[in-house]
Amino acid sequence: MSRPAGTVTLLFTDVEGSTKLWEAHPAQMQAALARHDALLRQAIGAANGYVFKTIGDAFCAAFTTATDALTATLSVQLMLLAEPWPQETPIKVRMALHTGGVESRDDDYFGPPLNRVARLLSIAYGGQCLLSQSAYELVRDFLPLACTLESLGEHRLKDLGRPESVFQLCHPDLPREFLPLRSLDNPELRHNLPQQVTSFVGREVQLTEVKSLLQKTRLLTLTGSGGCGKTRLALQVAADLLDGDGAGVWLVELAPLTDPRLLGLSVAGVLGLKEELGKPIILTLAEYLRNKHLLLVLDNCEHLLDACATLTNSLIRQCPQVLVLATSREGLGISGELTYRVPSLSLPDPRQAQTPESLSHYEAVRLFIERAQFYLPSFAVTNTNAPAVASICHRLDGIPLAIELAAARVRSMPVEQLAARLADRFHILTGGSRTSLPRQQTIRALIDWSYDLLETNQKTLLCRLSLFVGGCTLEAVESICVGTEIELWEVLDLLTALCDKSLVVYEAPKGEAHYRLLETIRQYAGDRLSASGDREAFRDQHLAYYLTLVEKEESRLWAADQHLWLDQLEFEHDNLRAALDWSAETEHGAESGLRVAGAIWWFWMIRGYFSEGRQRLAHVLAAGVGSLPAARAKALNGAGALAFGQGDYVSAWTFHNESLTLKRAEGDLWGVASALNDLGIITCCQGDLAAARELNQESLTIKRQLGDVQGIAYSLLSLALVAREQGDLAAARELYEEGLAIRRQLGNQRGIAEALSGLANIVCDLGDEATARVLNREGLQLYTELGDRVGIAIMLEGQAVLRSSPLDSARLWGSAQRLREEVTVPLLPWEKTRQRRQVATARAAAGVDAFDSAWEEGRALTGEQVIELALKQVSENET
Repeated sequence: MSRPAGTVTLLFTDVEGSTKLWEAHPAQMQAALARHDALLRQAIGAANGYVFKTIGDAFCAAFTTATDALTATLSVQLMLLAEPWPQETPIKVRMALHTGGVESRDDDYFGPPLNRVARLLSIAYGGQCLLSQSAYELVRDFLPLACTLESLGEHRLKDLGRPESVFQLCHPDLPREFLPLRSLDNPELRHNLPQQVTSFVGREVQLTEVKSLLQKTRLLTLTGSGGCGKTRLALQVAADLLDGDGAGVWLVELAPLTDPRLLGLSVAGVLGLKEELGKPIILTLAEYLRNKHLLLVLDNCEHLLDACATLTNSLIRQCPQVLVLATSREGLGISGELTYRVPSLSLPDPRQAQTPESLSHYEAVRLFIERAQFYLPSFAVTNTNAPAVASICHRLDGIPLAIELAAARVRSMPVEQLAARLADRFHILTGGSRTSLPRQQTIRALIDWSYDLLETNQKTLLCRLSLFVGGCTLEAVESICVGTEIELWEVLDLLTALCDKSLVVYEAPKGEAHYRLLETIRQYAGDRLSASGDREAFRDQHLAYYLTLVEKEESRLWAADQHLWLDQLEFEHDNLRAALDWSAETEHGAESGLRVAGAIWWFWMIRGYFSEGRQRLAHVLAAGVGSLPAARAKALNGAGALAFGQGDYVSAWTFHNESLTLKRAEGDLWGVASALNDLGIITCCQGDLAAARELNQESLTIKRQLGDVQGIAYSLLSLALVAREQGDLAAARELYEEGLAIRRQLGNQRGIAEALSGLANIVCDLGDEATARVLNREGLQLYTELGDRVGIAIMLEGQAVLRSSPLDSARLWGSAQRLREEVTVPLLPWEKTRQRRQVATARAAAGVDAFDSAWEEGRALTGEQVIELALKQVSENET
C-alpha cells in the first residue's frame, strides 16, 4: 500500500488501561498485544490503510478515503470483540477518525489534523469509536450495513481550541453505552480551564518533558521571557492531565493581582472556599487540600514571587497530594522546586533557501500561518513569499506572542512589506486582542512589564548588554559594561539575575559561558540605552574591546589551533560587524575600523565571507587614508587576497602593489616578501609564468634570509603552482612535498589542506590515483573542520576526477559548484581549463541527460550529505 498524501482520513487507536495491565500481568500482556497488533494490521491492510506509526500499543494509520477508514475501524472492533482474550488481560481499544490535509515527509505525517485526532482519541473509552465532523460528513451516506452514527454533541477537546462535533459509530454487535466523554465539558472532570479561540500549535517535545517532570516533583515552574508561551503550555499540560480521579485541575490567574496579601484569598476563591473570621487563609487552604489529589496552576507569579513562594511552600509541605505548576519569569526559589525554561518555537534559517514545504517543519512558521489564516483565510505560503515568512519568524526570535501580533498584520499588508517594516517592530507589533491583558496587546508593553520589575543596576546592565549582537562572553561584559552604577564584582551576579528573570539567555557551547538577548529585547534595551545618553560612550568601549581582542589573537589564524579561533570569530562575527559599523559612524573610529578589518580578513576568506569582507575593507580603506602605514598595508593585503579569490585580478594587483609600496617605504622586509609572493600568484593567473616565477623566487629568497618558516612554505607552494603550469610535474611534486612537510611541522591546518590539495592534483596527473585519494580524504576532513567552503569545493572537485562512475563525478562537481556560488568564488583559470576537459569526458561517458540530472542532485545535497557522500566514496575506492 502506497502512502496516502494530501487530504487523508486518520485512524488513531490505543488500548485502554494498558499500563496497569502490563504491571499486573506482563507475560499475558505480551501475548495479548502481539495478537492485538496482528488483528489491527490485518484489518487496516484489508481496507487499503497505511500504518505510518506505532507507539507501544497505539496505532496511527492513514486512508485515502474516509469510507475505507470506517470499514477498517468496524472490522477491527468486531474482531477484537470476537477474540477470546484471557480474563486477566481483556483488550479494549478506543478509536478515533478525523479527516484533514496533512504534510508528508520521512515516512511520517505532520499538521493540525494529527493533533485533532489525538485529542479526539483522548476523550474516548475502550471499545468506543469516535468520528469528527469532517469524517462524519464523508461517510454518513456510505455506511456499512447495520451501522449508524450517533451524535454526541459538541465537545471541547483537550487542546483547548474550538469545540468539535463528535459522533459515535454504532453497530448491533458493538457496545453502545459508555460514560460521558472525557472532554472539558464533562462535569466529572473538575476544572476551571478557559476555552481558547485558537488551537495549540507544536510544542510536542515540551509537552512530553513537562508532564514527565511533574511525575518527579510536586512543584514545577515554567520560566521564560514574556510572550514565549508559558501560560499556553501550562494550560495544555493541565488539560492533558485531566481525568476523573482526584479533585481536579484549578487555574489561578495572578496577573491582575497587585496586592500580595490577597494571594491566598485568590486561590481560595478559585477553589470555592470562603475566608473564616480570625483564621489565616493559608490554614483554611491547607485543611481543605490536605487529603486531596489536585493540580494547582499558578499563572504569572513574577510580580508576587515572595508571596507565591511562601504559599506554595506551605501547601506542598502540608498537602502531600497537591501538585503545583507555576509560570513565572523566574523560579520561586524554594526547596524541591524544579524549573523548566520554555524555549522559543523552532525556527527556519533565513539564510537557507526556503519553500512552503520546508517551512512547514518549523513551529514558528506553523503558528504564523495558522494565525494569519485566522485573520485572512486566503493567506498561503508560496515560493515567492516563503523567504519573507522565514525572515519574520526568525527576526521575532520564535516568540509566540510576537508572531501572533505580526500575523494579525497580514490583513492589511503583504508579508514582504511586513518583513521590511520589522525594524520598527515596537510600532508595528500592536493590536492584540482587546480582551488580553494590556501588556499582551503590544510587544513594548510586554517588555515594559518585565523591565519595571528589575532593580536599578539590573536595568542598567540589561541596557548595556544591547551593545552586543548575537551574544557575548563574560569577559566581554566585564570589559565593556563596567562603569558608572556597575562595579566589576557585580557583573556575574547581575547576569545571573537577568538569566533567572528570562531576559538574558545563557548557553554553554563547548563549556564556555555565552550570554545573549533575544533580538526583540535587545532592540528595546538599546532604545533605553540611547535615551540614557550613554550609548556612544559604551559603543566606543565596545569597539576598543574587540580591536584589542582580534589584534591580540591574530596570530592564532595561522597557528595549530586555528580552527578554535575561527569558531570564536564566527561567534563574535556579529559583534565585529557592529564594531566596524560604529567605526564608520565616527571620525575618531576610522583607524580602529581599519585595524579590526586588517586583523580578521583571513577569517573572512576561510569562512567564505568574500563579498562582505571586500565591502568592509573598501570602506575602512577609504575612511582611513591618513592612518598608520602598517595598518593600511595589512588591510590592503586582505583586500587583495579577497579580490583574487573572486577572480578580480586587476583589483587584486592594485591592492597588493600599493601594499608593497607602503612596506618598502617602511622597510618591512617580511611585508615586502609577502606582497611579492601575492603579486607572483596573480601574475601566474594572468599567464606570465616567467615573471610569476621571478616574483615568487625573490619572495622565497627574502623569507629564507628572515628565517620565516611559514612564509617559506607559502612561497614553495606558489613556485609549485608555476612549475605545474609550466608542465614540470616532477618539480611541482617536490616543491609541494617540501611545503607540506613544513606546514605539518607548524601544525597550520589550512596550510596543510592547501598543500594536500595541490599535491593530490599532481600525483593524480602522474597516474597515482590511490595516493591522490588518500591526500584528498585528509584535505577534505581538514577543510571541513575549518568550515572552509572554498577548500571543501576544491577537494570535491579533486575527488570528482577520481571517481569510477561519471554520475558520482557529476554529483561532486554539482555540489562544488553550489558551494562556489554561495561564496561567489569562481574557479581559477587553470582549474577552469582542467575541469572543462574532465567534465566533457564524464558527460560523454554517462550521457548528457543522466549526467546533468546527477549534477543537479549534487547541487541539492546539504553540506553534511555531500561530505558524507564524498568520504564514503573515498573509503570505497580505497578498499
